[in-house]
Amino acid sequence: MAGALLLLAAPRAYADGDGLVRQQVTFRGGGGLVLHGTVLSKNGAPGPEPGIVLVGGSGPGPRKEYRQEAEAFARAGITTLVYDKRTVGYSRLHTDFGLLADDALAGVRLLQSNSGVNPHQVGLWGFSEGGWVAPLAASRLPDVAFIVTIGGSGYDPLRTQVWNLSTHLRHQGVGGSFRRTVAGPAAQFMASTGLFPSAGYDPVPVLEQLHRTPVLALWGEHDTQVPPQESAQIFREALARAGNQHAVIGFVASGAHNGHRTSDGFDRIGGPLFHGKKLGELAPRYAQTMTSWVQAVAAGHPPASSAAPAPGQTLATTPVPDHAWYAWLTPALLLLGFAAYPISALLRRGPVLRPARWLAGLGLLAVMATVACPLAVFVAGISTAAPVVWGHPAVWLMVQGLAVAVVVSAGVSAAALWRRRPTPSRAAWLRLAPVGLAAVGFVPWAMWWGVAT
Repeated sequence: MAGALLLLAAPRAYADGDGLVRQQVTFRGGGGLVLHGTVLSKNGAPGPEPGIVLVGGSGPGPRKEYRQEAEAFARAGITTLVYDKRTVGYSRLHTDFGLLADDALAGVRLLQSNSGVNPHQVGLWGFSEGGWVAPLAASRLPDVAFIVTIGGSGYDPLRTQVWNLSTHLRHQGVGGSFRRTVAGPAAQFMASTGLFPSAGYDPVPVLEQLHRTPVLALWGEHDTQVPPQESAQIFREALARAGNQHAVIGFVASGAHNGHRTSDGFDRIGGPLFHGKKLGELAPRYAQTMTSWVQAVAAGHPPASSAAPAPGQTLATTPVPDHAWYAWLTPALLLLGFAAYPISALLRRGPVLRPARWLAGLGLLAVMATVACPLAVFVAGISTAAPVVWGHPAVWLMVQGLAVAVVVSAGVSAAALWRRRPTPSRAAWLRLAPVGLAAVGFVPWAMWWGVAT
């Protein structure tokens, strides 16, 4: 039960020379999981302060990733909880936004129990994936005083990720044909097989429930991971339908997806290193925009709804094809058809058509490689598409070469069968039928997946 937690151990407080007090806390999140975090507050604060719980983005999300934001809020007199993201019940293949929302609400309850915090002025900050989680948490608990999001998407996770991958592939110089494969059949395969967690989660119905909670929704001017222009419009329209009169939509100048400084959205300027990569320093006025807005809400003067002009968006999003049984069944049948010939050759004695063996082997490799190559971009990241040759990932050119080899092998096998004397027996024809049908079916399937075009 969300909020059933409280402190499991007395917090250890210590003050650094930066004027902030840090308390290490341990508490129970959703499902009773023990979470670890830090509460930051301003040293010598005069009285109960507003509080904010930071909800991180996708991935492992240790609290140090959000140190700059936590310190900025605390210096502004906003007591802040930042905690390590759960590793139980959360992985690349499983994401439960409801469970993550329970963790966030447990953090709200924790701050509300803090003697230095006004329990009626505790809100949520959500980054990226947290832009789905924080509104969901607030929709479950009226006690959430406000919401701040940065880089939240107005679309479902799969459509958002397709846009993210397409944007980064374009930046790498990858042409439209491979990007269409990623956005079309590969995305449909991921959704139909359940390999992409929470693929169809729709944030709009949750936003439409936030009729009283003040919302500050921000996007970096150079966000390359969620579509900023389209997402801002979705947030604005959904919150307007909810009747929310305190929804502020804004953009961070020179800001990346995380609101940190960037020149184009793909680099980060200054700031600490995280996992060997720069996080970038907070973009100018980013922290001030958030802290001044929270202070206005806490003072009982939440700003009226407004929407800043949206920056340009390089690519428009594209809807992901609907889930379909043929997305996974077709490649499965092709694999079965190509595998049937070598399997039958092992089980039965008799003459073997050598070109058909090549066809079966190449067909198996081509089908597996066609599916694996774009899926690797989803699973392992954009780097799997490098290097790029002639506007295509080099490995994709190899897959296209395999597809051509399958077609050539099919022609050679057919010619060899036509010239063969004596005429093959009925049993031989039955052994050849599956690989022949697989070769015929492979051509339109390969065209759909973009390896035969």
